[in-house]
Amino acid sequence: MFQEGDKLLFIVGIMILIPFSMVLLFVIFNNRKNKLIRQQMEEKKKFETELAESQIEIREETLRNISWELHDNIGQLLTLAKIQLQNSNKDPKKIDESVNILGDALRELRALSKSVNPESLKNMSLLEAINNEIERFERMNFIKTEFEITGTPFEIPQKEEIIIFRILQEFFANTIRHSRATELRIKIIYKKEELEIHTYDNGIGFDPNDNFNGIGLKNMNTRAALIGAKLSLNSTPNKGTELVIKKSFKT
Repeated sequence: MFQEGDKLLFIVGIMILIPFSMVLLFVIFNNRKNKLIRQQMEEKKKFETELAESQIEIREETLRNISWELHDNIGQLLTLAKIQLQNSNKDPKKIDESVNILGDALRELRALSKSVNPESLKNMSLLEAINNEIERFERMNFIKTEFEITGTPFEIPQKEEIIIFRILQEFFANTIRHSRATELRIKIIYKKEELEIHTYDNGIGFDPNDNFNGIGLKNMNTRAALIGAKLSLNSTPNKGTELVIKKSFKT
């Protein structure tokens, strides 16, 4: 049995322990809260950095394509028109041919101007941006393309659209420059609260056991993770490569 003195000490101990425990719990809670806030700030900063880099890379890729288009497409049309006009004194029909060629060059310039307009690029949706790339590939005769959309399109946050488009643009660039593919197929599937993108080329592919850094897989994976998307890249040597992106938009 407790003596009166022991009881008093016990009560005093409890009275001291309770506020001490409350202070300790508060400190632990506050530290965890501050750690979570720091992590959220770091993740936000990392996301904004990747977003800015993606926007810069999209512009650089667009400018690179413009350079090719000016040189290989519009430049060739204008050169042909010049040659036709130089020989028009021998054959008057060549004047009409030159006029038609110049008309084609003007149409190409208008399409090019529209595709690089800053406001136009800024306001493009993901579907419009992909279609813009495909039209450029078709104009340049780079590759035969197929673009299919199934399901009902829904609105996607613009920042996430930019990241997704940059991932696709990375795949497109690799297909055009390195894969030796003749076909590029893009299929976008809108499911309930989920977006699924399948992109396939029939190029030379690569060995899955090789180092993928050369084709930008590391950047693609990093960016997919930033927006909570799942990314897989499957390839078979001499048969082609498929990129699959899945993003849930469940609230």
